[in-house]
Amino acid sequence: MFHYYRASLIFTLVCLGLGVWYGWSSTGGSVAGTVGMLWIILVLSVLEISLSFDNAVVNATVLKDMDKIWQRRFLTWGMAIAVFGMRIVFPLAIVAIAAGLGPVEAVRLSLNDPVQYEEIVSSAHIGIAGFGGAFLSMVGLKFFFDADKEVHWISVIEKRLTRISSVQAAEIALLLLVLWGISTRLPDEEALAFMVAGVLGLITFIAVEAIGTILELREEAKKAAGVVVRSGLGGFLYLNVLDASFSFDGVIGAFALSNNMVIIALGLSIGAMFVRSMTIHLVEKGTLAQYRFLEHGAFWAIIALGGIMLVSAVVHIPETITGLIGATLIGLSLWWSIRHNRRENAATAAPLDD
Repeated sequence: MFHYYRASLIFTLVCLGLGVWYGWSSTGGSVAGTVGMLWIILVLSVLEISLSFDNAVVNATVLKDMDKIWQRRFLTWGMAIAVFGMRIVFPLAIVAIAAGLGPVEAVRLSLNDPVQYEEIVSSAHIGIAGFGGAFLSMVGLKFFFDADKEVHWISVIEKRLTRISSVQAAEIALLLLVLWGISTRLPDEEALAFMVAGVLGLITFIAVEAIGTILELREEAKKAAGVVVRSGLGGFLYLNVLDASFSFDGVIGAFALSNNMVIIALGLSIGAMFVRSMTIHLVEKGTLAQYRFLEHGAFWAIIALGGIMLVSAVVHIPETITGLIGATLIGLSLWWSIRHNRRENAATAAPLDD
């Protein structure tokens, strides 16, 4: 068990060390100020882990079908994208675009005027909610709108979705209706921004799916010619966009605890690293195969997160509730899987006892 989380623990110590150095230097050598910053970093890391457990489960479902080299690339290159791209570059990019600043000015603003920096990032919430909510919702809906799906957890709903999936693009129509319905509750300018962002999220999902399909067709053609090769590039792109979408709520929610870019980056990066470790653990231990409905719980959690992001354009929903909903769905699916395994084992053992 320890070896799965060793790198994360080392990374945590490094980040906490950087936190001590930054806190000590920025507070003029105040012990209380430094301890306060460390506490916020730890709380942010726990928040990120709790919000992203479903992300680890979903990552594992995609990674288990990828070849080893692309698994390693996602867990290394993808880590850099998750930490530096989403936790540092993404908020800075929002500020630079929204305020019409250059990259250097955006960094200076984040360090010298964190209150204004937070206000600018928060002002982009409508667009983030539309894009991230649409992408995540499509990821979840795609899993359940599958005519070939035979295993069902919440049967009363999932069987109906499987039947409806015979109607082409039914999930896209459903998402567009939801986007339109929410946009009617917004002022005209915000409604347009929300709809555009939502459609772009939908297009991004379709584009990533298309790239994955094209690469799979190429692989099949090469295999037919006697060449054994699996690029895994489609899965790699899909996972990184999915990772980014999962990160939106964590990045925005972090401002509830601090508006200091350095503290937020350190706290969320620790959480992101532990999500990677959980992903590796799930893949190598074959946990998804052992627990029949765990994957279903993760995709229901994705739909819940996507729906919450979309609704958050109209009503503020605390990040704690978001995390609890995801954890509850995954916990229930895990318990249901354990119960199913016990029943199967009991049924198998019964004839032997006779």
